[in-house]
Amino acid sequence: MKKTAFLTSFVLWAFGVLAQDSLIVTKNVADTIKVVKDTTYWQRSFNGGINFNQAAFSNWAGGGVNSLALGAVVSSRALYRKGRISWDNTADFQLGYVTQRGETRKAADQLFLNSVYGYQLTNNWDMFVSGTFNSFFAPGYRYENLAADRTRLLVSKFFSPAQLTFAWGFAYRPNDWFSARISPFAPRFTFVTDDAVRVRQLPNGTYVPDPTQEAYGVKAGRAVRTEWLALQIQAMLNRDLTENINLSTRYQMYANYQTLDAIDHRLDLTLTAKISQYISTTLGLIALYDKDFSSKFQIQQTLAIGLLYKVTTFRKK
Repeated sequence: MKKTAFLTSFVLWAFGVLAQDSLIVTKNVADTIKVVKDTTYWQRSFNGGINFNQAAFSNWAGGGVNSLALGAVVSSRALYRKGRISWDNTADFQLGYVTQRGETRKAADQLFLNSVYGYQLTNNWDMFVSGTFNSFFAPGYRYENLAADRTRLLVSKFFSPAQLTFAWGFAYRPNDWFSARISPFAPRFTFVTDDAVRVRQLPNGTYVPDPTQEAYGVKAGRAVRTEWLALQIQAMLNRDLTENINLSTRYQMYANYQTLDAIDHRLDLTLTAKISQYISTTLGLIALYDKDFSSKFQIQQTLAIGLLYKVTTFRKK
C-alpha cells in the first residue's frame, strides 16, 4: 500500500515538473487553478463567398434580357505577434462574370496582397517594412467606342498592369483591427508585360490598339516603370461591427516627390452581412484616382447575395 501511494505521488510530481513550462497558476481566494498558457502566436481569419444571380424571360411583354452572373470574393488575414515582433499579412481576391445575350463579360476583378513586418517601439507605435502587390486575374476589355469591325479591345490582363510597392516607415496601431502607416520612402514598380494592352484614342473618339503608346505610366518599349522617391500613407480597418456584420476597408495615398500634382488615391471597402449560417450579402467598393491609369475618377461597385464561409482564430478583447 505504501509502495502504491509512493509511486502515485512520484508520478504526479514528475508530471508537474514536466508541465511547468506550459502551465501557470492563478489563485482565486482559496482555490488554485491550473491554466494552459496560450503559446499560439498566430491569429488567422478567412472569409470566402460565392455569389450567383440569374434571370430568364420568355415572351415577356415588359421586355428583359436573360442573364447569368457568378462571382467569388475571398478575404484572408494572418497575424503573427510575439513580444515586440509582428508580421501582418492580408490577401483580398475578387473575380466575377456576367453573361447576357450569349456574351460573357468580366464584372469584377481584384488581386491584392500585403505583408507588413513590424517592431514595436511603444504601446501604439511600430517601425515597419512592407510589401504590397496588386494586379488582375483575368483579361479585361473595352466594349464602347470601337471600330465597326471590332467588338472588344484588350486593355488589361494579369501583370498588365501590376504594381509592387515596398515601404519603410512608422505605424500607429492601437489594436489588432486598425492601423495607420506613413512611409517617407516607398519605391514602386509598375509592370506592363504585354504590349497588347496599349491603346490609342483617335480624334473621333474611337479606340484602337497601338503598341507605341504609353500605358499605365509605362513608356512604350519598356515593361516596368520605377518610382524610387515617393511618400505613401496607408490606413486599414478590419473589424466585426456585430456578430454577423464585418467591415474591411483600406485607404492608400501615393505621392511621387517629382510629380506632386498627380497624387494617387485608392479606397477599398467590403461590407459583409451574414443572413444565416451559410448565406450572406456582400457590398464591395473600389474608388481610384490615378492619372497614369485614367484622367477620370474610377469606381467599381458590386452587390451580391450568396454562400459564405467564415472562420477566425482572432482573440476578442
